[in-house]
Amino acid sequence: MEVTATVEVMPDQPGSLCLVGGAEWTPGCTFDISVWEAAGRPQVLILPTAAAYEHPERAVSTAKAWFSSFGAPVEGVMLLSRPDASDPDLVGRLATSRFTYIGGGSPMHLRSVLKETPAWSAIVEAWRQGGVLAGSSAGAMVMGDSMVDPRGGALTLGLGLIERFAVLPHYDTWSPEKARRSVQLATGHLRIATIDERTALIRDPDGTWRVDGAGSVTVYVDGQPAGLSALTGN
Repeated sequence: MEVTATVEVMPDQPGSLCLVGGAEWTPGCTFDISVWEAAGRPQVLILPTAAAYEHPERAVSTAKAWFSSFGAPVEGVMLLSRPDASDPDLVGRLATSRFTYIGGGSPMHLRSVLKETPAWSAIVEAWRQGGVLAGSSAGAMVMGDSMVDPRGGALTLGLGLIERFAVLPHYDTWSPEKARRSVQLATGHLRIATIDERTALIRDPDGTWRVDGAGSVTVYVDGQPAGLSALTGN
């Protein structure tokens, strides 16, 4: 399944932006291959920040196994706490990355570690300069200026990469009650994208959004399905 719509996210010419609904680095996530190949087959930097308290090394191992299955070189960046987000070595590696992938875990921890830090600035600038930026589950949730709080489905602040936007991942396995609450709370022309696991909402470098992977994506505006065209004109 693939649907497209023209969109303007920033005045720059960034690389691909991949917002994944969870269950990353597993069969069905074939979009990783095509995005990696289109970017010139760069090294992939994995940030297990959101899984800092859930054996982050396992997330890196899972990512390495997945990407190595199609020949992609992978390196883990163990940015796990807020002091790490100011470490010159880590920040330098992120600033020159051509493919940065932020994995799942706790969106609240991820936001608290990255918000207004040199590491987040480096991640954004690398993307603006044409690098790929991918985030799954928590990694996708923090990208909007609004963010779904997984504890109850209410909305809170994200990192603000995309304006008037929020992501609800794991939509095919999420609590229906929490999902309805999140969609209903997304008022004032806030766009909320519900994304199934092993599914990606992708903004290509040419400025179009599309859906790829095992499941589906629905964009809501003021509680009503609106299609990918609602992402036009940030």
